[in-house]
Amino acid sequence: MTKEELFTQIKKKQSYLCVGLDTDIQKIPAHLRNTEDPVFEFNRRIIDATADLCVAYKPNIAFYEALGPKGWVSLEKTLNYIPEDIFTIADAKRGDIGNTSELYARAFFENLNFDSITVAPYMGEDSVKPFLLKTGKWVILLALTSNPGSADFQLLQTDDGTADYSRCLFENVLATSKAWASDEQLMYVVGATRPDFIQRVREIVPDHFLLVPGVGAQGGSLAEISRLGMNQHCGLLVNSSRNIIYAASGPDFAEQARSAALLVQQEMADYLNQYLG
Repeated sequence: MTKEELFTQIKKKQSYLCVGLDTDIQKIPAHLRNTEDPVFEFNRRIIDATADLCVAYKPNIAFYEALGPKGWVSLEKTLNYIPEDIFTIADAKRGDIGNTSELYARAFFENLNFDSITVAPYMGEDSVKPFLLKTGKWVILLALTSNPGSADFQLLQTDDGTADYSRCLFENVLATSKAWASDEQLMYVVGATRPDFIQRVREIVPDHFLLVPGVGAQGGSLAEISRLGMNQHCGLLVNSSRNIIYAASGPDFAEQARSAALLVQQEMADYLNQYLG
């Protein structure tokens, strides 16, 4: 999916919602656990209920890896079930030496056919490039995450001699990595829990899409992120996981998930109209 195709879906659905499929076998409704594949059955019903309200799905790979081989089967079935016009994100946070990254890229882009993957930048350009060499695929690079421990490293002050102020490490990640690929292939993870940094992010990468976790359960504000982070192509994929997929635990869980997603979509439609007209 190209950047323009993604923006077309955003305009069509009046939404920049990404639904996180963080499907925990211990949290899904009890009545599903006797089905042949409880994880896929849960995901299937969530997708049926929300596909017209979101533009992306983001399975967190850890939830599937934890189940061993059957988890990978559930993941593949889920991917095959997602409509083709919806962007898919492997939330895998991979990042290793080049030949290992090449195998990760092959696994997620060729074997599973994800549209994109989250990648950690700590090991530098050669650990990211193998993902970028896959034609038609996206890298979503971790920049400023929403977890409390992000301050341990991402906010460390640096001085590279090019800015009027001491940059944080995450700003150096943005400034350096944007030379590795264009905004047609590279996105960034920027957490909603630090809206005070969004303006600085946009000064460095004004045209890139941002994948924004942290809205909802983690306390991030959709209003603030939309006001500060939206660009002329929207430029935002705002993720919500627990607030949507675990909105209820009874037989009507999918209907309740839809209701939760609809509230977010309606708010997003207001911001799209406000900022993009």
